[in-house]
Amino acid sequence: MTDLIKIAVDAMGGDNSPKKVMDGILFNHQKNKNIFYKIFGNESEIEKFIYNKIDKKYYEIIHTNEVVKSTDSPLEGAKRGKNTSMWLAIQSVKNKEADIVVSAGNTGALLVISKLNLKMIDNIDKPALSALWPNKKGMSVVLDLGANIECNSKNLLDFSIMGASLYTSLYPTDKPNVGLLNIGSEEIKGNETIKETYQILNDKKSENYDFSGYIEGNHLMDGEVNVIVSDGFTGNVALKTAEGTANFITSELKKAMTGSIIGKISSLLNISNLKKFKKRLDPRLYNGAIFIGLDSPVVKSHGGTDYIGFSNSLDVCHRIIKGNLIEKIKQNI
Repeated sequence: MTDLIKIAVDAMGGDNSPKKVMDGILFNHQKNKNIFYKIFGNESEIEKFIYNKIDKKYYEIIHTNEVVKSTDSPLEGAKRGKNTSMWLAIQSVKNKEADIVVSAGNTGALLVISKLNLKMIDNIDKPALSALWPNKKGMSVVLDLGANIECNSKNLLDFSIMGASLYTSLYPTDKPNVGLLNIGSEEIKGNETIKETYQILNDKKSENYDFSGYIEGNHLMDGEVNVIVSDGFTGNVALKTAEGTANFITSELKKAMTGSIIGKISSLLNISNLKKFKKRLDPRLYNGAIFIGLDSPVVKSHGGTDYIGFSNSLDVCHRIIKGNLIEKIKQNI
């Protein structure tokens, strides 16, 4: 039991919880027996979905009736007090009773409560929200995705180091290439903060990553850069644009393949390739944003995902702890 990674789970956050969360845990446990789940929420509701389906040596339920609502502002979520499932889950990480925390609940509240409970890593000024994106060659880490609307060059430098550390934690055999998201690839393009960060990263030699300069939005999926850095405003717009584009392509392809007899015949003939295409664009397989910069990692599952998506966020938690993310950031910073 001492070798099990302990994940604190806010069971009451997100759509269709706690059922979705419990189904995600059960699905995840089928593949991975190296996790102990500390589950925070209404015990009687949680037990309905997990009782006798998983050995009790792999989980513990900490009861509370208090929850952070999806409609709460970040401040309202924090003011709900220290007995909400979200607060208690984060506090268990603070008290070293769990290694990492995951929630599908209110994003703003999760960030505020995390910052209230957990310390910053030394020499990091702002935490960042990061996530995994698919590209032509594999996966990319993208940050910041909305935690910090305004950033200076020191913040963007920190994001580069944290993003590279996250990438090597998840993919330990690869050396990441870092790129700054910008409106052009030339050195003269961009605002003063971007240009200043470019010079710092260009002059700074690191054994942990290579700096690839600027990257434009139309090259995000090329795979030449696998750590993409921006301020939170730009990163969030890029994220929502990519999500919308993927949904548009998937829906239009489905419409084309089912809208006529020829389309249906074509879809049957190409069913194997269509399944691969659908899987590649399935957002559930990339679910699990990571709030990094704090001395304990916090993972945000999409509130609207299903149990497969939540299970994937648990996989992300496991890989982060196995990859010693926090220690990597401390060493590299």
